[in-house]
Amino acid sequence: MRVLLVGAGRAGANHASHLFPGEFVGVYDSDVGAARGLAERHGTTAFPSLEAGLEAAEAVVVSTPTFTHCELAVAAARAGRHVLCEKPMALDEAECEAMIAAAREAGVVLQIGFMRRFQPEFAEAGRRIAAGDIGEPMVLKSLTRGPGLPPPWAWEIERSNGMLAEVNSHDFDSVRWLAGSDIVRVYAETANRKGAARGVEAEGFYDNVVVTLRFASDAIGTIDGTCPADYGYDARMEVVGSEGLLIIGDVRGQALLEVRDRDVGVVTPTHRTWPQRFEAGYRAQMRAFLEAAEAGAEPAVTGADGLAAVRAVRAANRSWREQVPVAL
Repeated sequence: MRVLLVGAGRAGANHASHLFPGEFVGVYDSDVGAARGLAERHGTTAFPSLEAGLEAAEAVVVSTPTFTHCELAVAAARAGRHVLCEKPMALDEAECEAMIAAAREAGVVLQIGFMRRFQPEFAEAGRRIAAGDIGEPMVLKSLTRGPGLPPPWAWEIERSNGMLAEVNSHDFDSVRWLAGSDIVRVYAETANRKGAARGVEAEGFYDNVVVTLRFASDAIGTIDGTCPADYGYDARMEVVGSEGLLIIGDVRGQALLEVRDRDVGVVTPTHRTWPQRFEAGYRAQMRAFLEAAEAGAEPAVTGADGLAAVRAVRAANRSWREQVPVAL
């Protein structure tokens, strides 16, 4: 399977590291220098145009800013190329539906980049819940805290849907997946505690958020996010079932505890970055996408899953702006 990477930023560089040399046919980015730099590091081609890259590929990984996803994914699908699109899927429901329709009409695979579903501890939690090990999920809690600010375009809610999308899309997908039920109501509170000190002047910017959730199954839950958190990359979940409890993930980067003198105390490593925290998940996600593309099978994470997360994010943004619960 010949794969074109569209986008040579942080996410693109991470995806590039999970492609085998024979698969990775090249990179396209409107920033020619970034595309050339990434291509050189991987011994592949920097294409001068999207069309040239599509001509050489069978599958495309879209890892560009959110507001470009729809146009790029639709173009790739119409060219008959399978698509792995980074989260958030798009800016709104209409864009998501256009992407789904284009893939369906072309008969190609469209997978959304919710790699947590492939991370071993999350995948094992999903297996245990499906097997009934903890009974019916009743309360689900998910958090994501990032160590630094997202890129400047993501500060503007009109171009990104804000931190709820750029950081917490994964949480919206994970709780829905593990609950086995759609989100039907959200209520969100936000706060901007560090933005001014970090030079952020975008209207509506927030760096802390808490969302309460109700599911169609009558389960309830919470999502919280902080970015920048500074202490590291932290992503965890808890699922309380009718017959047990699952705690998924750990703030520690390693199961290691260092105890030193009284001035230092106890020290334990943390995950510093999201590529480090979810390395196994990104690798498994890429394999799953290429296997689905080769087989022409439905992917593990569909366009409908991406649409559901975008719908919940937009409802949460409406909630904090209007200070009301919002039904989906």
